[in-house]
Amino acid sequence: MEQPFLYNDFSTFLRSRFAGKVQKISLNAGFTCPNRDGTKGWGGCTYCNNQTFNPDYCRTDKSISLQLEEGKKFFAHKYPDMQYLAYFQAYTNTYGGIDGLKHKYEEALAVDGVVGLVIGTRPDCVSAELLDYLAELERQTFVLVEYGLESTDDVTLRRINRGHTWADSMRAVCETAERGILCGGHVILGLPGESRENIVAQAAVVSSIPLTTLKMHQLQLIRGTRMAQEYEEHPEDFHLFGVDEYMEVVIDYVEHLRPDIVLERFLSQSPKELLLAPDWGLKNYEFNHRLQKRMRELNAYQGKKYEM
Repeated sequence: MEQPFLYNDFSTFLRSRFAGKVQKISLNAGFTCPNRDGTKGWGGCTYCNNQTFNPDYCRTDKSISLQLEEGKKFFAHKYPDMQYLAYFQAYTNTYGGIDGLKHKYEEALAVDGVVGLVIGTRPDCVSAELLDYLAELERQTFVLVEYGLESTDDVTLRRINRGHTWADSMRAVCETAERGILCGGHVILGLPGESRENIVAQAAVVSSIPLTTLKMHQLQLIRGTRMAQEYEEHPEDFHLFGVDEYMEVVIDYVEHLRPDIVLERFLSQSPKELLLAPDWGLKNYEFNHRLQKRMRELNAYQGKKYEM
């Protein structure tokens, strides 16, 4: 018996665009960020430690081609006929001169089995020239530009040292989508100063911009970050969700989202040696199964409470 619609999942989205299995391979292409190098600030976002999401093969002392080949070996034992998306993930992957950016992207696309690009970046680091180039590239291959939105609240964005505003996010997403380029967003649920009501209200704001995909995950405190230090000094400023409470927030958020947005992720898993809190001990697929079970119990589905 076919299961009722709960939400638009990323796997189904990929199956609609590719024949066969497709896997993203994370890359570290040696970029930095404007709030790390002094252009806008120093030290980066208060929560950020890139070690939390870089696989072992993903290191700047290796070329993009080599990182992709090693990533392919890592995944190929599961699906020998797998295709791959080159995922420019670490730091800000549009932060550089146009010629250097083209070289990196085209090096990735030249690797056998790579069928597209996913480019993670900031909304204040894309130029019209770059977007025009990506629009041309999109006519030949799969291109998804993924923006770190993190929050829709400028007070929160200042607090976490993002160095951009929500207006910057709206402008970047709209200019990207206007060129026919697929556009993704990333948000963190539970940032300091944001209540459950604030978080759920965010869903309507995010729904107002032309996103194709959305990633969300819980706030995690990572050792060695400024936010971890802030938590140790002022824990009363933070509300760290338990897994069941977070699940209820996610369901409420999803119900208020535009029904066509593709939901890629609800959870983040940082290495245990780096994670300060909260430590739920759950893998993504385990959380997804529990989330789907709870949504069926509540007769919840994406867009149920969405209003234009």
